[in-house]
Amino acid sequence: MRFHRSIALTATMLLGAAVTGCADTGDTAGSAQKCASGPVTVGYVPKLGTDPYMTTIRDGARAAAKEIGGDVVYTEPSEATGAAQIPFVNQLISQRVGAIVISGSDLNGAAAALKKARQAGIKVISVDSDVAPDARSLFINQAKSAELGQKMLDSMAQLMGSKGEFAVLSSTETAVNQNAWIKDMKSRLATDPKLSGMKLVTVAYGQEKADVNAQKAKSLVQAYPKLKGVIVPAGIGLPAAAEALSQSGDLGRVKLTGLAPASLIKKYIQGGDVQDIWWNVHDLGYLSYQAAQQLAQCKVEAEQGQKISAGSLGTFPIGAKGEVILGPATVVTPRNIDDFAF
Repeated sequence: MRFHRSIALTATMLLGAAVTGCADTGDTAGSAQKCASGPVTVGYVPKLGTDPYMTTIRDGARAAAKEIGGDVVYTEPSEATGAAQIPFVNQLISQRVGAIVISGSDLNGAAAALKKARQAGIKVISVDSDVAPDARSLFINQAKSAELGQKMLDSMAQLMGSKGEFAVLSSTETAVNQNAWIKDMKSRLATDPKLSGMKLVTVAYGQEKADVNAQKAKSLVQAYPKLKGVIVPAGIGLPAAAEALSQSGDLGRVKLTGLAPASLIKKYIQGGDVQDIWWNVHDLGYLSYQAAQQLAQCKVEAEQGQKISAGSLGTFPIGAKGEVILGPATVVTPRNIDDFAF
């Protein structure tokens, strides 16, 4: 009798494994993780729910969902902090989503909650801005971090003739991607003789708010009368700074470059006083959703050398530390502005 019960128990376990899928591969955060048998619900946690950049990522994810199935749940933090993201991560855990895609407001702020999600069997991916590597499986990055910092600095150099004072107007003190770009800029300024005539006078912060960025831009111009340019590596900040300095009459004397939806600053780019380093944000959301579904269904392992198949976008290799690169960014100028719908 015990022998037959043992056989029955073994058969039941095997059947359960066949139904739920294989054990998690390439992701050792928790033994509870299993493979989904089909498309899952993917929860998105942006830095700021109303940021047009983040809503465009959402729209790209929804487009992918229409093609391959599953669903998108988009949460809306009202403050760009890791602490503000935690309740939404916990909410998605309670909803038992199959995957979470987060744009990190800081490296460690929501890490504990994300690890809890992974222990519950939820795949975790970061997009646009990374979180602690041990709190996620993949990082879907728009472009190589060093490349973005370099392109912003090259753009600033071109606009100001590689001579004079400039500032950086970042978003928050804890913004992971922006801090990496600023670090790269400082390193290159100290070592590249072609940039020896440029001086970074300060780094200010706009706190992911348009009105704060506008005021900070005006304050920088007043505090540094010789200022010739400002790098604004933030999608909310660059349009706000351009509008503020245009109204004050300082735009032109002070040049701007950075990261922002090109369509929001089109007239300033056409005027020649602003440049933009940009990419297809919709594709970034599309790729992140494809990656989330493939991880959840164990169609790919979160290991270097594996490849994410992203429908019409093609395939993307997984690099070191789980990083997946969408593609090179482009410097947006009057010559190519019409190529960027967002």
